[in-house]
Order: sequence, then structure tokens, then C-alpha cells
Amino acid sequence: MRERLVVIGNGMASLRFLERLTERAPGRYDVSVVGAEPQAAYNRVLLSSLLGGEVDEAGCAFRGLDWYEGHGIRLITGAPVTQVDRENALVMVGETHVLPFDKLVLAVGSVPIRLAKPGMDLPGVLTFRDLADVAAIRKAAVEHARAIVIGGGLLGLEAAVGLARLGVDTTLLHVMDRLMERQLDHAAAGLVKRAMEARGVTVLLKADTATIEGDGRVERLILSDGTVLPADLVVMSVGVRPNVALAQGAGIETGRGIKVDDRMQSSDARIFALGECAEHRGMVYGLVEPAYEQAEALSRHLVGEDAAYLGTSLSTSLKVSGLPVFSAGAIEAPEGSETILMSDPGLGLYRKLIVADDRLLGAVFVGDIAEQGWCKELIRTGASIGGHRDDLMFGRQAPYPLAPQPLAA
Repeated sequence: MRERLVVIGNGMASLRFLERLTERAPGRYDVSVVGAEPQAAYNRVLLSSLLGGEVDEAGCAFRGLDWYEGHGIRLITGAPVTQVDRENALVMVGETHVLPFDKLVLAVGSVPIRLAKPGMDLPGVLTFRDLADVAAIRKAAVEHARAIVIGGGLLGLEAAVGLARLGVDTTLLHVMDRLMERQLDHAAAGLVKRAMEARGVTVLLKADTATIEGDGRVERLILSDGTVLPADLVVMSVGVRPNVALAQGAGIETGRGIKVDDRMQSSDARIFALGECAEHRGMVYGLVEPAYEQAEALSRHLVGEDAAYLGTSLSTSLKVSGLPVFSAGAIEAPEGSETILMSDPGLGLYRKLIVADDRLLGAVFVGDIAEQGWCKELIRTGASIGGHRDDLMFGRQAPYPLAPQPLAA
């Protein structure tokens, strides 16, 4: 009799795990997948494109229902799991449905954070996390609407760009002194800010939200310095936190996320976790690449292969208003390292390499990110960059005669 494998969550990490598992051992497990959203797994990376009307929902889809059926996977959508009963090895779906398991995978993702400020529960204050959020934002983004996006991280920028594409008067607020401060230094973040403004987004930095006010729904946002900003719509994008409620309710060990080892195994040997809900070696990753690497490791482990997830070297690669941006490793030079810099703001080009002992510690590129894969590999392996400094800085076939700019004293 086949082992019963239940997967809670049907997002990008869950689907990648299922794809790899069915490739390696088709029919090995009796698989059931439960997703809280009414749709099967879709590409969350495209949410801003969906918001801006560049793609439709069908363009965000990954696998049709026939794929799940063809691989013998029982898919339950639109059904939140209410409890994991470890003692009896049961998953409670909704109020009435019960799924027994021999092995269980928690791929329950994360939940958006709402600032603990007055007015955050007013109608018109929305998050930007899933298809339902996009539908709600589009409904609120009527002609002549004034939208405010709170949060200058990746999701906040994407929400603002999507709203601007709809022709909405959009203001982006960020409490820090630069956008994407975890991934970009000041110079690179300045180019990104300029690209956002070129798209019609007003960007306010060091902008701390004090309260949101309105009679029955949002009408204005007030900053801590007293500035009043009219608003018909506020999109909250200030980060996410791992969804640990099910694990905690079942008595599984959690920290910031569901604690797992190198096999993605939780404190219960039958239960595994991956993606944004998992905490591995003290790290919680909110990115797609680590989730896919975890899915790869877990699928191999569950078919009996010797596999381990050892962590992911973080990098960011994206387009902000059409401007390519890449960063990996250190973004500021630690003591004892050197910085190699090339900057041409007029062309929207910026490259920064941080090097120590002839090894690449970090890279920040804006405008031309052709060498990103090479940089990621050099940072990950710690290999010597040897005589490749010029190639890393200007590209192996630089399209224009660029010269490095001296560092400011």
C-alpha cells in the first residue's frame, strides 16, 4: 500500500516540489494537495503585471487541473486547513473533511504584515499578496483615484508600478532613506527611485505613517511629521511573516518560521516544511529561488536519495519600471575589502563590485545585469576572480566605451 503524502499549500514552492517528486518517482506516493486559494498554483512574480494589465489571470497560471489529475494528485482548492492532528496523523480541511497522512509537507507560505497604526482596518486599506488582493486593488483603483503604497521593498515597488500603469495617481512611502535598502546601496537605489518617478510614481523617503483616517473608508493618510496625504486607496506592503499558526497548533517547533533541518524535516519526523514558512539554520527566505532549492532537496529525500539543503546565497534580480537591477552578497564594503565602481547616471548604468583577497564578496548592478549569473557563482563558490575584473565590471563584450569613476574621498 502506498504511503499517504499530504501537502498543505499550493503555491510556487508546493508545485515545484510536486513536479520534482512526480518526475523522480511517479506513483510512489498517494498524494493529496490542499490549497486555501480557489485557484491552483500560479506565478506570484507576475502579480504587478496582472495589476497593471500586462497579463491576465490565465497568463499567471502554471499547471492546469489536468496536470494534477494526470499525475494522480488529488487537488483540493479553496479549502483552508484548520488543524493538524499529529496524534492521529490527520489533517482537518474546513469543518468536515479529514485527510489521513503518513508524511506531511507544510508549504503554507507567509502572511502580509499590517502596521499597528490607527485606521489600518478601514475599508480601502489593502494588502498586495495574491490574486484576490489584485482584484480588490483594481476594483478600488477607479478613474481619478489617489493611491498610496506603504513600503519601499520589492513588493511595494511592484504594487506602485502596477497602479501607475493603470493611470492612478500613485505615491510610494518608505520609512527608510532609500528604496530596497536590504538589496541596494544609495547610488543604485537612487537610480531605481528615478525610474519609479519617470513612471509617474511620487516617492517619499523617511516617510513614517502615523495614522489613516476616513469616514467609513480611507480618505487620508497622515505622516508622523504632520503631512496630510489624500488617499482613496492604501496598499500595505511592509513585509510578510511566516505562516506558523498550523505548526504551532500542532506542537511543532517554531521560531520565526517552522524549524527544519537540512532534509527540510521538522521536529516531527513525519512532517516537513518548505518555502516562506520554513526556518532553516536560523534563516527564513521570502524569495522564490530558495524555495525551489528546498523543493528539490525535499523531493530527493522523499524518494530515498541522499539530499541536503545547505542554504541559499541570497541575490535579487528584477526589473523596476523596465530598469534591470541585480544584487548579491555584500552591498557595502566590509573592513579590509575594496570597492570597484562604475557609474553613469545619464545612461542609468551602475556597477559596484566588492572584492577581498581576490574574491568577490558582493555585486550591485543597475541598467546592465548581463554578468549576474557569473557573479552569483563567484560569490557562492569563493573562487578567485583572477584576471576577470574588467570582464566583471564592463562585461565580456562591453557595448560602450565605459570608464570606471574614482570613488569619492
